[in-house]
Amino acid sequence: MKVTATLAALASISAVTAAPSGGPGRHGPGGHHGPKGKYPGLDVLAKRAGLQYFGTAIDNVVLNNTQYTSIAHNKSEFGQVTPSNGMKWMFTEPERGVFNWTAALEIVKPARKARQLTRCHAFVWHTQLPAWIDHTNWTKPELVSILENHIKNEARAFKDDCIAWDVVNEAFNEDGTYRETIFYKVIGKEYIELAFKFARKYTPRKTMLYYNDYNIETVNNKSLAVAELVKDFQRRRIPIDGVGLQAHYTVGRSPSYQQQMDVMKMFNDLKMEVAMTELDVRQPTLPETQEMRIQQAEAYRDAVKACRDAKNCIGVTVWDFWDPVSWVPYTFPGQGNACLWDDNFNKKEAYYYISDMLRE
Repeated sequence: MKVTATLAALASISAVTAAPSGGPGRHGPGGHHGPKGKYPGLDVLAKRAGLQYFGTAIDNVVLNNTQYTSIAHNKSEFGQVTPSNGMKWMFTEPERGVFNWTAALEIVKPARKARQLTRCHAFVWHTQLPAWIDHTNWTKPELVSILENHIKNEARAFKDDCIAWDVVNEAFNEDGTYRETIFYKVIGKEYIELAFKFARKYTPRKTMLYYNDYNIETVNNKSLAVAELVKDFQRRRIPIDGVGLQAHYTVGRSPSYQQQMDVMKMFNDLKMEVAMTELDVRQPTLPETQEMRIQQAEAYRDAVKACRDAKNCIGVTVWDFWDPVSWVPYTFPGQGNACLWDDNFNKKEAYYYISDMLRE
Protein backbone atom coordinates (compact mmCIF):
# COMPACT_ATOMS: atom_id res chain seq x y z
CA MET A 1 0.00 0.00 0.00
CA LYS A 2 1.15 3.41 -0.83
CA VAL A 3 0.52 6.42 1.36
CA THR A 4 -2.85 7.81 0.39
CA ALA A 5 -1.76 11.30 1.46
CA THR A 6 -1.10 12.94 4.77
CA LEU A 7 -4.04 14.30 6.70
CA ALA A 8 -2.61 17.79 6.49
CA ALA A 9 -2.08 17.65 2.74
CA LEU A 10 -5.68 16.66 2.15
CA ALA A 11 -7.37 18.75 4.79
CA SER A 12 -8.74 21.17 2.25
CA ILE A 13 -10.57 18.42 0.36
CA SER A 14 -13.21 18.16 3.05
CA ALA A 15 -14.55 21.52 1.96
CA VAL A 16 -15.08 20.47 -1.67
CA THR A 17 -18.55 21.14 -2.96
CA ALA A 18 -19.17 18.75 -5.81
CA ALA A 19 -21.67 18.88 -8.63
CA PRO A 20 -24.42 16.26 -8.66
CA SER A 21 -23.49 12.91 -10.10
CA GLY A 22 -23.77 12.87 -13.87
CA GLY A 23 -24.83 10.26 -16.38
CA PRO A 24 -22.96 7.17 -17.34
CA GLY A 25 -20.68 8.70 -19.95
CA ARG A 26 -19.19 6.60 -22.72
CA HIS A 27 -18.30 2.99 -22.35
CA GLY A 28 -17.21 0.20 -24.59
CA PRO A 29 -19.07 -1.83 -27.18
CA GLY A 30 -21.42 -4.43 -25.84
CA GLY A 31 -22.35 -2.34 -22.81
CA HIS A 32 -25.71 -2.99 -21.20
CA HIS A 33 -26.45 0.50 -19.93
CA GLY A 34 -28.79 2.88 -21.65
CA PRO A 35 -29.61 6.44 -20.57
CA LYS A 36 -32.54 5.20 -18.51
CA GLY A 37 -31.01 1.89 -17.55
CA LYS A 38 -30.72 0.59 -14.03
CA TYR A 39 -27.26 0.27 -12.54
CA PRO A 40 -26.87 -2.41 -9.89
CA GLY A 41 -24.01 -1.42 -7.60
CA LEU A 42 -20.60 -2.99 -8.03
CA ASP A 43 -20.87 -5.03 -4.85
CA VAL A 44 -24.23 -6.41 -5.92
CA LEU A 45 -22.76 -7.44 -9.26
CA ALA A 46 -19.56 -8.81 -7.72
CA LYS A 47 -21.52 -11.08 -5.41
CA ARG A 48 -23.68 -12.29 -8.30
CA ALA A 49 -20.45 -13.09 -10.16
CA GLY A 50 -19.17 -15.20 -7.27
CA LEU A 51 -16.94 -12.79 -5.34
CA GLN A 52 -17.36 -12.10 -1.64
CA TYR A 53 -17.28 -8.33 -2.06
CA PHE A 54 -16.34 -5.25 -4.07
CA GLY A 55 -14.88 -2.69 -1.69
CA THR A 56 -13.15 0.63 -1.25
CA ALA A 57 -10.60 2.30 0.98
CA ILE A 58 -11.93 5.30 2.90
CA ASP A 59 -9.85 8.20 4.21
CA ASN A 60 -10.73 10.37 7.20
CA VAL A 61 -10.11 13.74 5.60
CA VAL A 62 -13.41 13.86 3.70
CA LEU A 63 -15.75 12.33 6.23
CA ASN A 64 -17.65 15.61 6.56
CA ASN A 65 -18.46 15.52 2.84
CA THR A 66 -21.87 13.86 2.81
CA GLN A 67 -21.79 13.10 -0.91
CA TYR A 68 -18.56 11.20 -0.42
CA THR A 69 -19.74 9.28 2.65
CA SER A 70 -23.10 8.43 1.07
CA ILE A 71 -21.24 6.59 -1.70
CA ALA A 72 -18.52 5.15 0.54
CA HIS A 73 -21.09 3.52 2.82
CA ASN A 74 -23.55 2.54 0.10
CA LYS A 75 -23.48 -1.22 0.51
CA SER A 76 -24.77 -1.87 -3.00
CA GLU A 77 -21.60 -0.26 -4.36
CA PHE A 78 -19.13 -1.29 -1.66
CA GLY A 79 -19.74 -4.31 0.52
CA GLN A 80 -16.34 -3.92 2.16
CA VAL A 81 -14.23 -1.01 3.39
CA THR A 82 -10.59 -0.52 4.39
CA PRO A 83 -9.46 2.40 6.58
CA SER A 84 -6.72 3.76 4.32
CA ASN A 85 -4.81 5.51 7.12
CA GLY A 86 -6.61 5.24 10.44
CA MET A 87 -5.22 1.85 11.51
CA LYS A 88 -1.58 2.62 10.74
CA TRP A 89 0.91 2.72 13.59
CA MET A 90 1.48 6.50 13.62
CA PHE A 91 -2.21 7.05 14.35
CA THR A 92 -2.98 4.07 16.56
CA GLU A 93 0.07 4.23 18.87
CA PRO A 94 1.47 7.77 18.57
CA GLU A 95 3.35 7.35 21.85
CA ARG A 96 4.71 4.11 23.22
CA GLY A 97 1.94 2.28 25.02
CA VAL A 98 -0.59 5.07 24.33
CA PHE A 99 -3.28 3.87 21.92
CA ASN A 100 -5.77 5.92 19.96
CA TRP A 101 -8.50 4.29 17.87
CA THR A 102 -10.32 7.51 16.91
CA ALA A 103 -9.37 7.69 13.23
CA ALA A 104 -10.06 4.00 12.68
CA LEU A 105 -13.42 4.08 14.43
CA GLU A 106 -14.56 7.02 12.30
CA ILE A 107 -14.63 4.55 9.43
CA VAL A 108 -15.32 1.27 11.21
CA LYS A 109 -18.44 2.45 13.06
CA PRO A 110 -20.32 3.64 9.93
CA ALA A 111 -19.26 0.42 8.19
CA ARG A 112 -20.82 -1.59 11.02
CA LYS A 113 -24.03 0.41 10.68
CA ALA A 114 -24.08 -0.13 6.92
CA ARG A 115 -23.30 -3.83 7.42
CA GLN A 116 -20.15 -3.60 5.35
CA LEU A 117 -17.22 -5.94 5.86
CA THR A 118 -13.91 -4.45 7.02
CA ARG A 119 -10.41 -5.37 5.85
CA CYS A 120 -8.00 -4.09 8.46
CA HIS A 121 -4.76 -2.43 7.37
CA ALA A 122 -1.99 -2.79 8.55
CA PHE A 123 -0.16 -4.13 11.61
CA VAL A 124 3.43 -3.74 10.37
CA TRP A 125 4.71 -1.36 7.70
CA HIS A 126 7.99 0.51 7.45
CA THR A 127 6.27 3.78 6.51
CA GLN A 128 3.97 6.01 8.59
CA LEU A 129 5.59 4.91 11.82
CA PRO A 130 5.60 7.23 14.84
CA ALA A 131 8.85 9.08 15.50
CA TRP A 132 9.38 7.24 18.78
CA ILE A 133 10.00 4.02 16.84
CA ASP A 134 12.05 5.43 13.98
CA HIS A 135 14.35 7.58 16.11
CA THR A 136 15.31 5.17 18.88
CA ASN A 137 18.14 2.63 19.03
CA TRP A 138 16.31 -0.54 20.08
CA THR A 139 17.68 -3.87 21.15
CA LYS A 140 16.14 -6.90 19.47
CA PRO A 141 14.18 -8.02 22.59
CA GLU A 142 12.84 -4.49 23.06
CA LEU A 143 11.54 -4.17 19.50
CA VAL A 144 10.05 -7.69 19.54
CA SER A 145 8.19 -6.76 22.73
CA ILE A 146 6.95 -3.51 21.15
CA LEU A 147 5.81 -5.40 18.05
CA GLU A 148 3.82 -7.92 20.07
CA ASN A 149 2.27 -5.29 22.31
CA HIS A 150 1.16 -3.20 19.34
CA ILE A 151 -0.41 -6.13 17.51
CA LYS A 152 -2.06 -7.39 20.70
CA ASN A 153 -3.75 -4.11 21.50
CA GLU A 154 -4.86 -3.30 17.96
CA ALA A 155 -6.08 -6.83 17.24
CA ARG A 156 -8.15 -6.85 20.42
CA ALA A 157 -9.59 -3.39 19.75
CA PHE A 158 -11.03 -4.54 16.42
CA LYS A 159 -11.52 -8.25 17.10
CA ASP A 160 -15.18 -8.16 16.06
CA ASP A 161 -14.66 -6.09 12.92
CA CYS A 162 -11.88 -7.52 10.76
CA ILE A 163 -12.53 -10.21 8.19
CA ALA A 164 -8.81 -9.98 7.40
CA TRP A 165 -5.67 -8.19 8.53
CA ASP A 166 -2.78 -7.06 6.35
CA VAL A 167 -0.26 -8.34 8.89
CA VAL A 168 2.96 -7.32 7.13
CA ASN A 169 3.07 -4.81 4.30
CA GLU A 170 5.76 -4.36 1.64
CA ALA A 171 8.61 -6.38 3.16
CA PHE A 172 10.41 -7.08 -0.15
CA ASN A 173 12.41 -5.06 -2.66
CA GLU A 174 11.75 -5.39 -6.39
CA ASP A 175 14.53 -7.95 -6.80
CA GLY A 176 13.06 -10.20 -4.12
CA THR A 177 15.49 -9.28 -1.35
CA TYR A 178 14.26 -8.15 2.04
CA ARG A 179 13.61 -4.45 2.46
CA GLU A 180 15.92 -3.04 5.14
CA THR A 181 13.30 -1.60 7.44
CA ILE A 182 13.89 -0.80 11.09
CA PHE A 183 12.26 -4.14 11.95
CA TYR A 184 14.57 -6.02 9.58
CA LYS A 185 17.69 -4.22 10.80
CA VAL A 186 16.99 -4.81 14.49
CA ILE A 187 15.12 -8.13 14.53
CA GLY A 188 16.10 -9.71 11.22
CA LYS A 189 13.82 -11.34 8.67
CA GLU A 190 12.10 -13.28 11.45
CA TYR A 191 10.14 -10.12 12.30
CA ILE A 192 7.74 -11.20 9.55
CA GLU A 193 7.00 -14.61 11.06
CA LEU A 194 6.81 -13.08 14.53
CA ALA A 195 4.18 -10.61 13.30
CA PHE A 196 2.09 -13.45 11.88
CA LYS A 197 2.46 -15.51 15.06
CA PHE A 198 1.40 -12.54 17.19
CA ALA A 199 -1.51 -11.78 14.84
CA ARG A 200 -2.77 -15.35 15.09
CA LYS A 201 -2.35 -15.29 18.87
CA TYR A 202 -4.54 -12.22 19.32
CA THR A 203 -7.10 -12.35 16.47
CA PRO A 204 -10.13 -14.65 16.20
CA ARG A 205 -9.48 -17.83 14.21
CA LYS A 206 -11.91 -16.70 11.49
CA THR A 207 -9.81 -13.59 10.75
CA MET A 208 -7.67 -14.15 7.66
CA LEU A 209 -4.01 -13.15 7.91
CA TYR A 210 -2.50 -11.60 4.77
CA TYR A 211 0.87 -10.60 3.43
CA ASN A 212 0.29 -7.48 1.27
CA ASP A 213 2.52 -5.90 -1.39
CA TYR A 214 2.67 -4.00 -4.69
CA ASN A 215 4.25 -5.09 -8.00
CA ILE A 216 3.48 -8.74 -7.25
CA GLU A 217 0.63 -8.88 -9.77
CA THR A 218 2.80 -10.76 -12.29
CA VAL A 219 5.19 -13.67 -11.86
CA ASN A 220 8.47 -11.84 -11.18
CA ASN A 221 11.34 -11.78 -8.68
CA LYS A 222 9.24 -10.07 -6.03
CA SER A 223 6.16 -12.29 -6.32
CA LEU A 224 8.39 -15.38 -6.41
CA ALA A 225 10.02 -14.20 -3.17
CA VAL A 226 6.57 -13.91 -1.59
CA ALA A 227 5.74 -17.42 -2.82
CA GLU A 228 8.94 -18.72 -1.19
CA LEU A 229 7.97 -16.97 2.05
CA VAL A 230 4.60 -18.72 1.94
CA LYS A 231 6.23 -22.11 1.31
CA ASP A 232 8.65 -21.58 4.18
CA PHE A 233 5.82 -20.60 6.52
CA GLN A 234 3.82 -23.65 5.50
CA ARG A 235 6.76 -25.99 6.07
CA ARG A 236 7.26 -24.57 9.56
CA ARG A 237 3.55 -24.18 10.33
CA ILE A 238 3.65 -20.42 10.70
CA PRO A 239 0.14 -19.05 10.16
CA ILE A 240 -0.62 -17.28 6.89
CA ASP A 241 -3.91 -17.35 5.00
CA GLY A 242 -3.68 -14.98 2.09
CA VAL A 243 -1.70 -12.74 -0.23
CA GLY A 244 -2.89 -9.24 -1.07
CA LEU A 245 -2.11 -7.92 -4.54
CA GLN A 246 -2.18 -4.15 -4.17
CA ALA A 247 -2.65 -3.59 -7.93
CA HIS A 248 -1.53 0.03 -8.24
CA TYR A 249 -1.44 0.27 -12.03
CA THR A 250 -0.58 2.87 -14.67
CA VAL A 251 -2.40 3.36 -17.97
CA GLY A 252 -0.30 1.81 -20.73
CA ARG A 253 1.77 -0.26 -18.31
CA SER A 254 -0.74 -2.41 -16.45
CA PRO A 255 -0.38 -6.20 -16.48
CA SER A 256 -2.54 -8.23 -18.81
CA TYR A 257 -5.48 -10.34 -17.74
CA GLN A 258 -3.41 -13.50 -18.30
CA GLN A 259 -0.43 -12.22 -16.30
CA GLN A 260 -2.71 -11.52 -13.35
CA MET A 261 -4.36 -14.92 -13.71
CA ASP A 262 -0.93 -16.59 -13.72
CA VAL A 263 0.21 -15.00 -10.47
CA MET A 264 -3.11 -15.71 -8.76
CA LYS A 265 -2.80 -19.35 -9.81
CA MET A 266 0.71 -19.43 -8.34
CA PHE A 267 -0.61 -18.36 -4.95
CA ASN A 268 -3.82 -20.41 -5.21
CA ASP A 269 -1.70 -23.51 -5.89
CA LEU A 270 -0.07 -22.80 -2.52
CA LYS A 271 -3.56 -22.83 -1.00
CA MET A 272 -3.46 -19.09 -0.42
CA GLU A 273 -6.54 -16.92 -0.51
CA VAL A 274 -5.93 -13.93 -2.79
CA ALA A 275 -7.49 -10.48 -2.92
CA MET A 276 -6.89 -7.32 -4.91
CA THR A 277 -6.45 -4.98 -2.00
CA GLU A 278 -5.67 -1.48 -3.37
CA LEU A 279 -6.67 -1.34 -7.03
CA ASP A 280 -6.33 1.92 -8.92
CA VAL A 281 -5.16 2.83 -12.44
CA ARG A 282 -3.46 6.19 -12.71
CA GLN A 283 -3.08 8.38 -15.79
CA PRO A 284 0.62 9.04 -16.50
CA THR A 285 -0.09 12.51 -17.95
CA LEU A 286 -2.88 15.01 -17.39
CA PRO A 287 -5.22 16.00 -18.79
CA GLU A 288 -5.87 12.58 -20.25
CA THR A 289 -7.41 11.92 -23.64
CA GLN A 290 -10.57 9.93 -24.27
CA GLU A 291 -8.36 7.12 -25.56
CA MET A 292 -6.50 7.09 -22.24
CA ARG A 293 -9.80 6.90 -20.37
CA ILE A 294 -10.74 3.84 -22.39
CA GLN A 295 -7.33 2.28 -21.71
CA GLN A 296 -7.88 2.94 -18.01
CA ALA A 297 -11.30 1.31 -18.20
CA GLU A 298 -9.85 -1.75 -19.92
CA ALA A 299 -7.14 -2.10 -17.26
CA TYR A 300 -9.73 -1.92 -14.48
CA ARG A 301 -11.96 -4.41 -16.26
CA ASP A 302 -9.13 -6.90 -16.83
CA ALA A 303 -8.02 -6.73 -13.19
CA VAL A 304 -11.51 -7.36 -11.81
CA LYS A 305 -12.13 -10.04 -14.43
CA ALA A 306 -8.96 -11.86 -13.38
CA CYS A 307 -10.10 -11.86 -9.76
CA ARG A 308 -13.54 -13.03 -10.80
CA ASP A 309 -12.09 -15.89 -12.84
CA ALA A 310 -9.32 -17.00 -10.47
CA LYS A 311 -9.83 -20.06 -8.32
CA ASN A 312 -9.65 -18.32 -4.95
CA CYS A 313 -9.59 -14.55 -5.42
CA ILE A 314 -12.26 -13.45 -3.00
CA GLY A 315 -12.71 -9.75 -3.79
CA VAL A 316 -11.50 -6.41 -5.06
CA THR A 317 -10.87 -3.23 -3.07
CA VAL A 318 -10.23 0.04 -4.90
CA TRP A 319 -7.84 2.43 -3.17
CA ASP A 320 -10.53 5.00 -2.73
CA PHE A 321 -13.11 5.71 -5.38
CA TRP A 322 -12.96 9.53 -5.72
CA ASP A 323 -10.10 11.27 -7.53
CA PRO A 324 -9.54 14.15 -5.06
CA VAL A 325 -8.72 11.66 -2.28
CA SER A 326 -6.28 9.58 -4.32
CA TRP A 327 -2.71 9.17 -3.07
CA VAL A 328 -1.35 9.38 -6.62
CA PRO A 329 -0.87 13.15 -7.22
CA TYR A 330 0.99 13.54 -3.94
CA THR A 331 3.41 10.74 -4.76
CA PHE A 332 3.62 11.15 -8.54
CA PRO A 333 3.23 14.86 -9.38
CA GLY A 334 1.62 15.37 -12.78
CA GLN A 335 -0.14 12.00 -12.66
CA GLY A 336 -3.54 11.11 -11.28
CA ASN A 337 -7.25 10.64 -12.06
CA ALA A 338 -6.80 7.07 -10.89
CA CYS A 339 -10.23 6.36 -9.39
CA LEU A 340 -13.69 5.30 -10.57
CA TRP A 341 -15.44 8.60 -9.75
CA ASP A 342 -14.11 11.95 -11.03
CA ASP A 343 -13.82 15.26 -9.16
CA ASN A 344 -17.53 15.96 -9.64
CA PHE A 345 -18.65 12.50 -8.50
CA ASN A 346 -19.37 11.35 -12.04
CA LYS A 347 -18.78 7.66 -12.67
CA LYS A 348 -16.09 7.14 -15.28
CA GLU A 349 -15.91 4.71 -18.18
CA ALA A 350 -13.94 2.38 -15.92
CA TYR A 351 -16.94 1.98 -13.64
CA TYR A 352 -19.14 0.86 -16.51
CA TYR A 353 -16.53 -1.46 -17.99
CA ILE A 354 -16.36 -3.25 -14.63
CA SER A 355 -20.14 -3.24 -14.29
CA ASP A 356 -20.71 -4.64 -17.77
CA MET A 357 -18.07 -7.33 -17.34
CA LEU A 358 -19.56 -8.48 -14.03
CA ARG A 359 -23.04 -8.59 -15.57
CA GLU A 360 -21.76 -10.91 -18.26
